[in-house]
Amino acid sequence: MSIHQRVPSAPLNHYVAWLWYYVDLFPDHEREHVLPDGTFELMINLEERPRKLFDRTNLSRHQTFRRGWMSGTHKEYLVIDALQGSTMIGAHFKPGGATGLLGIPAAELTGRVVELDALWGNDIWDWREQLFSTTGPQRKLALFEKLLTERLSQTNSKCPDNRRMKWALGRLLQTPELPSIRVLTQELGMSHKHFIEQFRRQVGLTPKLFCRIRRFQQVLAHVQSGKNVKWADIACNCGYFDQAHFVNDFVAFAGLNPSAYLRQHLEGDPNFVRANG
Repeated sequence: MSIHQRVPSAPLNHYVAWLWYYVDLFPDHEREHVLPDGTFELMINLEERPRKLFDRTNLSRHQTFRRGWMSGTHKEYLVIDALQGSTMIGAHFKPGGATGLLGIPAAELTGRVVELDALWGNDIWDWREQLFSTTGPQRKLALFEKLLTERLSQTNSKCPDNRRMKWALGRLLQTPELPSIRVLTQELGMSHKHFIEQFRRQVGLTPKLFCRIRRFQQVLAHVQSGKNVKWADIACNCGYFDQAHFVNDFVAFAGLNPSAYLRQHLEGDPNFVRANG
């Protein structure tokens, strides 16, 4: 197994946090939870086996995705298959960054996973053929960056640059405290309702839900840091008003309690967790 990453250059780096590519992944489990982080993920399957997205309430039901897909912002965890020997390439967007490539408001994909041709037409599969025929991880990632940059130049004009929402996003990413939303609307000179509508268009989530997810991500980052895990201290430091509030949020986003998360999360990425069963 090998995993590779690349931080794109400008202008793509304003929208995409990093590109990734893995080859011959051999997980030790059959299913995993993907935890919400407040942003989008684009994935292209570089093999012929389809991938499954399970109904979290009934694991005997699933959707199938074959060639490539976009996963929008989610308020709950996803349950996906973990195939032996799988190979994929993808892009992890910055919060609010996907609108530049989508050409549509982010809110239209909230809670959804859709095949790329539903967004960009059948011509998009030429990307997959080009990536198939390119050898070497760095060459594949460089080509993928080129393709995304070309797409950005075609679609960015369809979603006007919302500088006020980008500014608000920056503030919330620095201090994801819920009371700051009231301050933001005052500083922006916007009504609360209009701010929520514009934020959902840009990010795909309401400001309140986005802040809850980012606070949850702060918890995961602490666990990932390798420091001694004391849940009560972490909950307090991340702004939860009591332990019950912390556990309820954690279970809602992860699908399991904090102790189970410690046993089952995957090394290298705190947003992937082995599923039970």
